[in-house]
Amino acid sequence: MGFLDKLKFSRLKEGLTKTRESVMGKVTRVIKAKRKIDDELLDEIEEVLILGDVGVATTSRIIDNLRERVRRERYEDASELHRLLRDEISALFQGHEIETDGVAIEIPKDVSPYVIMVVGVNGVGKTTTIGKLAYNYRTAGKSVIIGAADTFRAAANEQLEVWAQRAGVDIIQQKHGSDPAAVAFDTLQSALSRKSDVVIVDTAGRLHTKSNLMEELKKIKRVMAKLMPDAPHEVLLVLDATTGQNAIQQAKIFTDAVGVTGMAVTKLDGTAKGGVVIGISSEMSIPVKYIGVGEKIDDLQVFDEDAFVQALFGSLRTDDEITVEEDVPES
Repeated sequence: MGFLDKLKFSRLKEGLTKTRESVMGKVTRVIKAKRKIDDELLDEIEEVLILGDVGVATTSRIIDNLRERVRRERYEDASELHRLLRDEISALFQGHEIETDGVAIEIPKDVSPYVIMVVGVNGVGKTTTIGKLAYNYRTAGKSVIIGAADTFRAAANEQLEVWAQRAGVDIIQQKHGSDPAAVAFDTLQSALSRKSDVVIVDTAGRLHTKSNLMEELKKIKRVMAKLMPDAPHEVLLVLDATTGQNAIQQAKIFTDAVGVTGMAVTKLDGTAKGGVVIGISSEMSIPVKYIGVGEKIDDLQVFDEDAFVQALFGSLRTDDEITVEEDVPES
């Protein structure tokens, strides 16, 4: 593992501290209090996972699989449950493979520009996610244009402009109250003329349960498709981990309305509800593609399922755990 990979893992592990201590710490204490695996122990673990916002459906799936595996493979020692639980959580992420260079999601070779439409309710960290996403792509050597199509919120353009400057990318915007679809159209048209690699379009996020917002998002998609029939190539839903199970409900609403293709889960560093990432991955047939583990511009990470599980179980020393302290070059 190179220095930059170790640094990223260190940030991920630090960002999951509250979740690890709250959820996995309680699991550890429950397991240590028992010598043998029995129904009572599995029931206690089930309760911890549900309270840790993993979700009822996902937790039931995990516990049912644990019960079956314990019965089939005749496990008795309670200490074995750490490894078994880790295996089951890892298995939930399988089937959501994404192509990445470690910095950003890879762009298909025959697509230019690659259009990302970012959706989500207000307050989830959508603006900062767009800025960080733009930075990631620019760092990967791509030219990026941001479209400020959240024209309903007065401060949205100003905030997005600040992040565009931080990321070192261009932004297309119009005055407050302008037609969001027109902004999206102008952004894509500009990107086509400049031969830009990536377009990231911001959208409004209020009233996610109301049909008017969803109709506006559908209109943005239709308008961009007039210029580029397969645009947007990605509909990225931003979710706030601190909202717990509400995030899963939001994912279902936006997916039904606009066909979400990927998710970014933010604010993992500020909550003990990081278990919601497990629930989202299990209950939705849509991959988590990015996670936010801090406020710095490079703290939006491409979701690495193996690293996430490693970081989640980081306090439980195992032979195969990544040790970020080793082989770090001196500054």
